Amino acid sequence: MKGMLAQVRSHDRAVQLLMVNQFTINLGFYMLMPYLAAHLSGTLGLAGWVVGLVLGVRNFSQQGMFLVGGTLADRLGYKPLIVAGCALRTLGFATLALVDSLPALLAASAATGLAGALFNPAVRAYLAAGAGERRVEAFALFNVFYQAGILLGPLVGMVLTGVDFRVTCLVSAGIFAVLSVVQIRALPARRAAAPTGDGGTESVLAQWRAILANRPFLLFSAAMIGSYVLSFQVYLALPLEVRRLGGDGESGTAAVALLFAVSGLSTVIGQTRVTAWCKARMAPGQALTYGLTVMGCAFLPLLAASAIPVPDKGVALWLLAAVPPALAALLLALGTMIAYPFEMDTIVRLSGDRLVATHYGLYNTICGIGITLGNLLTGAALDAARAAGLAALPWLALLALGLACATSLYGLHRSGRLASPVAEPAPR
Repeated sequence: MKGMLAQVRSHDRAVQLLMVNQFTINLGFYMLMPYLAAHLSGTLGLAGWVVGLVLGVRNFSQQGMFLVGGTLADRLGYKPLIVAGCALRTLGFATLALVDSLPALLAASAATGLAGALFNPAVRAYLAAGAGERRVEAFALFNVFYQAGILLGPLVGMVLTGVDFRVTCLVSAGIFAVLSVVQIRALPARRAAAPTGDGGTESVLAQWRAILANRPFLLFSAAMIGSYVLSFQVYLALPLEVRRLGGDGESGTAAVALLFAVSGLSTVIGQTRVTAWCKARMAPGQALTYGLTVMGCAFLPLLAASAIPVPDKGVALWLLAAVPPALAALLLALGTMIAYPFEMDTIVRLSGDRLVATHYGLYNTICGIGITLGNLLTGAALDAARAAGLAALPWLALLALGLACATSLYGLHRSGRLASPVAEPAPR
């Protein structure tokens, strides 16, 4: 821990602030979002389809606006978009505490999603610019703070929601309000470098066309979709498997909690060590390939467990419900630790240090669409497996996805397409 803190202190103060900010952003977000559906369906008594609509609006407004948020960050500067995103999330979460009509809930949900679309690309582009040649190390540290917020947020939210969900909303809104003030007062202004050859006057559509013509970037984005689909299974397939075997009682709840604890704590403890080890021994493309391979192999414990007869009850049943998913969560976290810092660095390199926030925005949109489609297919595979009595089916599919994406990344690495492009004048 001391070594990690020393690494953090060795970075520019703005980079340090961005890391702490991301911890606080995730703390405020995850203390509220895991309990929103229960509030909407329970306290407010909304129908299931309405709850899905409210949550879907948040996801759609965020994924659909990432490209716009990134473009604005490159044009207006990173700081204004970070401040605007925090302020908008303050408004959205405060509104969730105070309203119960469907139009107001939809507006608040859309605001919280748009807020993420504004500050996420800007934060990553700012971090990449501020860290310079130490980008890989900086993104490894960033992921530690990111995961720590995810780990602590639901615990704080559980305590606050035990009092009243509205209290959770207002506390979360207060956190984002404080963040907004801190950004305004303490975060130095930083803008993207003007695109080569156009003095910064190139139209948005011309910029988007140039990015869409960046074939290595698009191929890389497509190959990395699998990493997001696989890592999301900590929230989808793994808890469902735990509940299928362990039930909905306290033992099942404890097994699900174990998943998140393993995933978050392993990243907080091991991320910087894993990154330092990989950086000393691998090229970025190799690290990405190994990371996706490990993520695909994360489902081997579940595949092996599917061949074991299910005990009727007792400790043996709980162990079967808890241990293979926990091992899968650990391997998914390890694969993410290997890949994530190099993934963020590769996006900057493939952008040629030009319109970095816009590239991050488009990347997030592509991966967000991939997560949606991947989760639909994963859900269908889980249903088909139960209907046909083929418990191994979803784990085989996820293993194949990970290995296919790893193979694609290996091909991109071997062909040199993950290297920095040669700088060319921007199209007028």
